[in-house]
Amino acid sequence: MASSSLFLLQTVLTRRRDSNSHSQTIKSFFFLMPTTLALATSLLILLYISFTSNLFFIHPHRLHLTHPPIGPSIILENPPEISTLAPPEPVVNSRNGGVLGETDGQEKFKNRLASPGSYVNDEKKLFHDRDAFLDNYKEMNRSLKIYVYPHGRDDPFANVLLPVDFEPEGNYASESYFKKVLTKSHFITKDPSEANLFFLPFSIARLRHDPRVGIDGIQDFIRDYIFNISHQYSYWNRTGGADHFYVACHSIGRSAMDKAVEVKLNAIQVVCSSSYYLSSYVAHKDASLPQIWPRQGDPTNLARERTKLAFFAGSMNSPVREKLLQVWRNDAEISVHFGHLKTSYAEELLASKFCLHVKGFEVNTARIGDALYYGCVPLIIANHYDLPFQDILNWQSFSVVVATLDIPLLKKILKGISIEDYLVLQRNVLKAREHFQWHLSPVDHDAFYMVMYELWLRRSSLRFSA
Repeated sequence: MASSSLFLLQTVLTRRRDSNSHSQTIKSFFFLMPTTLALATSLLILLYISFTSNLFFIHPHRLHLTHPPIGPSIILENPPEISTLAPPEPVVNSRNGGVLGETDGQEKFKNRLASPGSYVNDEKKLFHDRDAFLDNYKEMNRSLKIYVYPHGRDDPFANVLLPVDFEPEGNYASESYFKKVLTKSHFITKDPSEANLFFLPFSIARLRHDPRVGIDGIQDFIRDYIFNISHQYSYWNRTGGADHFYVACHSIGRSAMDKAVEVKLNAIQVVCSSSYYLSSYVAHKDASLPQIWPRQGDPTNLARERTKLAFFAGSMNSPVREKLLQVWRNDAEISVHFGHLKTSYAEELLASKFCLHVKGFEVNTARIGDALYYGCVPLIIANHYDLPFQDILNWQSFSVVVATLDIPLLKKILKGISIEDYLVLQRNVLKAREHFQWHLSPVDHDAFYMVMYELWLRRSSLRFSA
């Protein structure tokens, strides 16, 4: 009996000790949890800063990039002191503006810094893989077929669904140019059974100005349009719209699909507002449409001496532009204007070595196209921007991309580019110009054909019988 009582007492005491130990463990956990969370939060903040700014570190992943070897790096005259022009990170990472990169390892990158002349005059470097592009381009021209949903002149919304009957102009001309040229091209098929892609021909820009629709009615119009074609035709329902696409340049397009979620998730969106900030834009499925102000012919004096380091003019409509003005408003070498220019816009672009593309209300503006047209090297300050034709062109070879946090370092960055490497950048700018121009009768490799190539890359490999 005494033995049983002693055993019972030992059991109770053991359980109490276990209980106390468990309680202490719980108390310790709750005591340490805030400290652990604080440390984790601090670590995440430091990681974010390291990935989004060049102020403190050379990004490790910049030395192990993921695209094929493609193009001249921006070589520094003083590599140990200025690290902000290390090869930009790939678009898919999009931490500092989304420039395309290379597969070179750290040792190869260091060797490039030691021999800045090794990439001069290498014509292939404008493309990731020029030979592959040209081969695929031929195949695209031969076999790509697109079916456009038919609408007659008597359709109540013919003004929205049919190509414009005039030459497009203005800031959003890319949208109208594409549709006008496509409908007259050899890519069009009247037989939907042989189509690789189906074009949804509504125009966001024209819906915006139609008094029957307007900005507030665009979402309802798109929802009803998709409902109608999915019931009238069988093509949408076979893939959920995955082999369909539409084109939009106006920034209102970012919310146009909010009541047609299947378009946003499945269809290919070819849009100017190609920002990773927008939940409506899905990288790799969607494509970036260049916003280009139409111009005829070439500007004069493209070969003139450029006396200004950098130039920007535009509205004060974003914190990024406010920061730009705050830092550089009174600088003699970086000209920043938010008002009336004393000289013409064209003259300023022709006189400048670098022309700034700075995020405004939206990431897209026509300034990249403007810079290329006037032979000025684009300096792009817009985080998380999916650059136009990034699947094809090596933006690293003809532009400079800077994180918004590095605006105070602009002059140091630009002056760190040697004369030789600037000349490589500008020569590639003059080569890239042809890919950012619209023509009513398309020319090989112009903006129309480049958009078609982006669609070719995104076409479905599945074929369905009608």
